[in-house]
Amino acid sequence: MRTDRWWLAPLITVIGLSAWIAYATVRVYMHKWFFVEEYHYLTPFYSPCLTDRCGEAAEFGTFLPSWWIIPEAALTLPFLLLFRLTCYYYRKAYYRSFWLSPPACAVPDGHKTYSGETRFPLIFQNAHRYAFYAAGIISVINTWDAIKAFHSPEGFGFGLGNLILIANVVMLWAYTLSCHSCRHIAGGRLKHFSKHPVRYRFWTFVSKLNTRHMQLAWITLATLAITDFYIMAVSADWFGDVRFIN
Repeated sequence: MRTDRWWLAPLITVIGLSAWIAYATVRVYMHKWFFVEEYHYLTPFYSPCLTDRCGEAAEFGTFLPSWWIIPEAALTLPFLLLFRLTCYYYRKAYYRSFWLSPPACAVPDGHKTYSGETRFPLIFQNAHRYAFYAAGIISVINTWDAIKAFHSPEGFGFGLGNLILIANVVMLWAYTLSCHSCRHIAGGRLKHFSKHPVRYRFWTFVSKLNTRHMQLAWITLATLAITDFYIMAVSADWFGDVRFIN
């Protein structure tokens, strides 16, 4: 019975997520233009870099075979994908847009039956908390990459690439900490906040971030793509890095 453009939001979500997935997939399997040795810029799509193609970008060794089907960051990308797929906001996003379940409030569901998240494959949505732990570790690695980029072979340096890497890491941490699982870990199962003042303060901080979880989810998709494109462009010599120091 709705006569407004209820279909617009699901359509925009489909276009946005599809475009990002297409870009990320192409970049992951390009196997080039992911590292700027001069400034030690490493794109997050290839971090940590673990194949023989990595060269100086390998911080943790190169113990993965260099087959084209294996991404350089093959050990972390599956966990990041799981973290995003099981995220409470992304569930809402792709349930409504791709599955039409339901596409909008007061709009009929696109399916005749509904079994919730109790069957394969949706039962794996319950692994979100464990994916959060993995995402936290990967965020630490990304933070290290951003710090490492200040120390190029020429010594301490600072450029536009450093600003982009730092901005991306800050946004990734904000999105990761705004996770519903993180909020429950911080303050769940407590009967008296007064007896746990540290956890209460952290829970309050996370709760404020949690109200922006949807916005942070989209912002981090943008910062990841921008960071990767900038590093790719500099690595491919499409243009040079804007340097402020060294």
